Amino acid sequence: MEKETTIYDIARILNLSPATVSRALNDHPAINSNTKSLITSKAQEMGYRSNLFASNLRRQRTNTIGVIVPRLDSYFMSTVLAGMEKVANQANYNLIISQSLESVRKEIANAKTMYNSRVDGLLVSLAYDTENLEHFSTFFKKRVPLILFDRVLPQKNCTNVVIDNVKAGYDVTTHLIEQGCRRIMHITGNLKRNVYEDRLKGYKLALMDHGLPTMDELVRLTNLSRQDGLDAAAYIKNMASHPDGLFVSSDFCAVACMSALKEAGFSIPNDIAVVGFNDDPVSQVIEPGLTTIHYPGQEMGEVAAQSLINHLNGLLRISTTNTIVLNYELLIRASSLKQTAG
Repeated sequence: MEKETTIYDIARILNLSPATVSRALNDHPAINSNTKSLITSKAQEMGYRSNLFASNLRRQRTNTIGVIVPRLDSYFMSTVLAGMEKVANQANYNLIISQSLESVRKEIANAKTMYNSRVDGLLVSLAYDTENLEHFSTFFKKRVPLILFDRVLPQKNCTNVVIDNVKAGYDVTTHLIEQGCRRIMHITGNLKRNVYEDRLKGYKLALMDHGLPTMDELVRLTNLSRQDGLDAAAYIKNMASHPDGLFVSSDFCAVACMSALKEAGFSIPNDIAVVGFNDDPVSQVIEPGLTTIHYPGQEMGEVAAQSLINHLNGLLRISTTNTIVLNYELLIRASSLKQTAG
């Protein structure tokens, strides 16, 4: 392998001191513009590359932030990452992004890689089967800041950025009840995760507040995949008494279920009113348009990244708050409007 060009090589050829070359390459005001121009052009000619890693180690800062997400193929997560990238770029930070693929084992490996990469801080949305934050203990011990977003666990060592999923679940279910629904099915995800547990809690509270019973046959725990949506439609088709409302914790799964129900002869919303969650683009492509919760992904990414960077720059101590709660919006479309249907 060819030897890397160093500032000493440039200094020797230009008959300058290494300190002068170093200052010029770092745009130090003490070096005049002609000398800077001479040094930078020679450095470019010789293929010089700044050793950022060594420089950052000296400063005890790498200007990188680690991000661990459950899946990269999610529309919601892509909007979160876009928000993080925007804020990080403006603050001259780089992101190292990895996915756990919904596996705590992979999440543990990712956390170790991030720690060994000396990230300045970490932003994490937890995998389906993560039960504790033990694998982040080295970050806590070394005071490397950690912010959890979307899928979180209560933890005194870090801040959580979320929406009020209990209230969102309550609002969705109440909307369906207001449309005349009395047998509302809820299709949700792994209840180890706060987002799904809280939406189920909101669903049950709304039923209770309106004098409606919670029935086991009307709650389905799934992975919220396309296949789960198809399976839910088949399950509904074979039920002795069909639900008249459907609250699905994912637009992607809801759309698959809706399509299969329509093929099976159900009218939406006349027979079954449907509401999803996340406001994915697919919610506006399906016919009728899918009522959903607008989940502010980009804003969540921006708030999480900005909070972490402000902490790193000494502008804010994230330990002063346990939870940052963002606003959401119920977007009512034709899939749930029974009162105006027909």
